[in-house]
Amino acid sequence: MYFTERDLNKILTNLDALRSSVFPLVNPDNEIASRKQQNFPSVCLIGLGRCGSNIALDVASLVYNARNFYLNEFNNEEKQTREQEYRPMRWIKRSLNLSNTQAVKPVFLIEPLVMLGDLDKDIEGRIRFSHKGEKSGFLHDYTKMKIMDLSEVHAGGAGNAPILGQYLAKIILNKDTQRFANADWKHIHSYLIDSCGIKANQSRLYFYIFSAGGGTGSGMASEFGLAQQYAYMSKTFDTRMTGEDEGNRGHSFVFEPIFTSGICILPNISDHGVEMSEALHINAGRLLCKYLAEEWDFSYNFDNEDSSESSVMHRIRPWNAMMLISNDIMRYAEETDDGGIQHIDVNAMEKYANQYISQQIFNILTAQAVTTDYDENYFRRAGIDIGETIRLDANDLFMSLAGPVAVAYAESVIPGDSSNAERLKLFEKTGTGLNIDDLFFRSIDLPHFNKVTQAIEGISLLPIESGRYRETLASYVKNGYNAAELKDLHFFKNCSSVVSIVSLPKDYKLSYMDLNRLKSHLNSLFPNTTLKRYALVIGASANISLTTLIVKSPCLSDDFLTLIVAFIKRCFAKDNYRFDEQLDQAMLEFIRAEHFDEEALDKMLHEFENPAKILDTNWYAIKPMYEKKYRELIHNKDKFVSINDIRLSRDSVKKAIKYLREIYRHKISKTKVISLNPQTHKKATAE
Repeated sequence: MYFTERDLNKILTNLDALRSSVFPLVNPDNEIASRKQQNFPSVCLIGLGRCGSNIALDVASLVYNARNFYLNEFNNEEKQTREQEYRPMRWIKRSLNLSNTQAVKPVFLIEPLVMLGDLDKDIEGRIRFSHKGEKSGFLHDYTKMKIMDLSEVHAGGAGNAPILGQYLAKIILNKDTQRFANADWKHIHSYLIDSCGIKANQSRLYFYIFSAGGGTGSGMASEFGLAQQYAYMSKTFDTRMTGEDEGNRGHSFVFEPIFTSGICILPNISDHGVEMSEALHINAGRLLCKYLAEEWDFSYNFDNEDSSESSVMHRIRPWNAMMLISNDIMRYAEETDDGGIQHIDVNAMEKYANQYISQQIFNILTAQAVTTDYDENYFRRAGIDIGETIRLDANDLFMSLAGPVAVAYAESVIPGDSSNAERLKLFEKTGTGLNIDDLFFRSIDLPHFNKVTQAIEGISLLPIESGRYRETLASYVKNGYNAAELKDLHFFKNCSSVVSIVSLPKDYKLSYMDLNRLKSHLNSLFPNTTLKRYALVIGASANISLTTLIVKSPCLSDDFLTLIVAFIKRCFAKDNYRFDEQLDQAMLEFIRAEHFDEEALDKMLHEFENPAKILDTNWYAIKPMYEKKYRELIHNKDKFVSINDIRLSRDSVKKAIKYLREIYRHKISKTKVISLNPQTHKKATAE
């Protein structure tokens, strides 16, 4: 399915080349330091397309600045003043307590490896001449950031068509890496794909960041994810013993679990009466439909269960989980902040989304961070007892998160005076204590801007239409946080598992009562979860924050269903089904009905998606042009793939519906006590 380097020595050589560029020797004459092999960071961010690469660049910029503040003892006041103009920078400085030079400074020091990829040949120029590229030597100093220059395969973008982005990614990933003019690509390919999960590559978490509404990110991301999963899964079936010699001893395929996640930015559904581009909705719907079909095949399709290698390798899905973040975040944040939405420019709105996503990546990264990710003196200087943390490793995430995932997030400043943490009245619901009820409510509220902490809080994808959700939340607060009405929404009722990450400042102790209150809120709002996981992170932030990852049920939200149906109607539907509401109603019935009427669906849809519905008549000129490019770049005729072969089929739609039906019917039976001993009833006495 994809090109994978099989020669272990070549893989190790490529990894060493990448490692030497990521960790350049400061003092080459120091023989001891040069012999010490550096571990790759445990986390890698892969930003694809313009939107994805911008966000990944933002995260890299934030961690770079955080580390600089720490290592330079926060001396450069002029630089601080200049960077305060940038809102996400203000958030991280407040979050990391960077402005107070007297306090003990909790600092986020994890520096992920960052890979930026785009089908635009000018990606490097765009980054180099951006706001971040021109200041502070960031691009030169942040050696953990690499640009994937893929312009020799295609110099322009994907023309807002995911099928073209996917096809170009397929060409890139099928071509022998030795045949690329760009020498760096084989090093990056060996890191991302050939070596994932082996001992020589210590990275265990991979986050693919992309926009679902575009062509490049939406098309490339799942193809890159599939190539990585293909290489990873094929290793599990490779039972041949690798002959070890002195050169590769200890680096053979000693297998470790990896966790991969897509971080998917969904387009606005509606925006103050302004009609959004239909193509954005169709593109996002295609990605969601494709992902659900792949998830169904991998996780639930046991009709023809076959555990053989060929069967499993053709049922892989691109990621373990896909986090969904709506672009509407910026709109809701502005709506609740005195209105002035019409005065906000596009770049400011994009920064809101980038900031929210950066916050979530931060919290997930801190929850799983291993001590090797930090500066070796950090814990000693900060006075943090690492034994108090409850960490999520790649295996925890692997077991807990699957399918579509939404994020709920909120944070609070330390109650009272942090220097007198011992004397805080933690058991009071009012006064100086932490209001855990309010913190939890703000995490599931509509997205909003917290002026105290400079954070964007709220839920990343609304369960239902915003007006209805606002009313339901008001009722929830009015009834004393009684979740009776809220928990009936499919978003909460059909959730299979939740992962909660609590981040605390170094000197703050979360009371037993507060922790129990938090668990009580989670239990009442998510009545049918099979699994609840908790992580406690200490010392990574100056604020108290709560992140809750909501698993699988987000695919039943209004936005998710709207986007999938928009794609099916436009690219699959026959005749009038493309324009009237028959298909909309039928889709709801297909999900709700006791039995799935596949014949009724067959009558409404063509067998394959029709890309011409987006690309118009250009499709018939584009198809032979791109296929010629495939033949020219990949000389092996047996590996030729027609662009028609990657179209989604009616079967893909059926599998996506089956996945939605599965989640719609999710429920659990409460554990009951089973006893061999007969029940004895004590008689009540009147006395």
